[in-house]
Amino acid sequence: MPIDEATARTAAPRTREISWEPEDVQLYHLAIGAGVPATDPGELRYTLESDLHVLPSFATVAGGGEPGVIRALSMPGVDVDLARVLHGGQTLTVHRPLPVRGAATATDRITAVHDKGEAAVLVLRTEAADTEGPLWSEEARIFVRGAGGWGGDRGPSARTAPPAGAPDDTAGRPVRTVERPVREDQALLYRLTGDRNPLHADPAFARAAGFDRPVLHGLCTYGLTLKAVVDTLLDGDVTRVRSYATRFVSVVHPGETLRVRMWPRDGAVRVAVSAVERDDAPVLADTIVEHS
Repeated sequence: MPIDEATARTAAPRTREISWEPEDVQLYHLAIGAGVPATDPGELRYTLESDLHVLPSFATVAGGGEPGVIRALSMPGVDVDLARVLHGGQTLTVHRPLPVRGAATATDRITAVHDKGEAAVLVLRTEAADTEGPLWSEEARIFVRGAGGWGGDRGPSARTAPPAGAPDDTAGRPVRTVERPVREDQALLYRLTGDRNPLHADPAFARAAGFDRPVLHGLCTYGLTLKAVVDTLLDGDVTRVRSYATRFVSVVHPGETLRVRMWPRDGAVRVAVSAVERDDAPVLADTIVEHS
């Protein structure tokens, strides 16, 4: 069996030291589509070092290096082919605003291994803290095709009922559904934040993994969506975000347009993201941003 569930779950946590500079934050923001229009004051919050704000989803790439999906594959008890791996979902809890420049200790451990029949799902939890205390907690759910079927626990369902009705705020006022273009070179730019998975750049590798061409990183869509919510409903205030969760249901192709629909409800925003050119095919589901 390519995944030894007991070994993976009981392995000792792995700790690493990470650090980042303002340039890393700026690169991340540019990689998820910030900076258009370049002179817009709202965009300068993400790109200009003199007044830089850190979008909380930067936590998923802080410190560079291998992303959570790749780190999970190097944990004890896990021996699978990268071409059979997909990012199934991501959650993030922010304990306090992320600093523009920082250093932290990040601890990884696999907290669950679920048997979905034809596939397995690994849950990698990461805790990051600096000298002042906890900074963020995140969980990556990694879908491994062909690795299930050992009779293990299927795990909880992450699905929630879809929002009903047209997007609006708590007072019933309509909220504009926003559309965000994905650049043809978006995946190539996002790779510079640390995720060098060839699925997002190498056509031959993408075909071997079952795709007709390279696809966008799920975490790029994740960051792009959070930025849309913050800019549209939270007055651009990144410090209001408390947590953010989503499930990746389909890939995004560079060059497509994403439609982001938002339903605000009492300290939380339900979000649905779809690909415009594919008849609004869903790409993110069960997406919730909790905020102050």
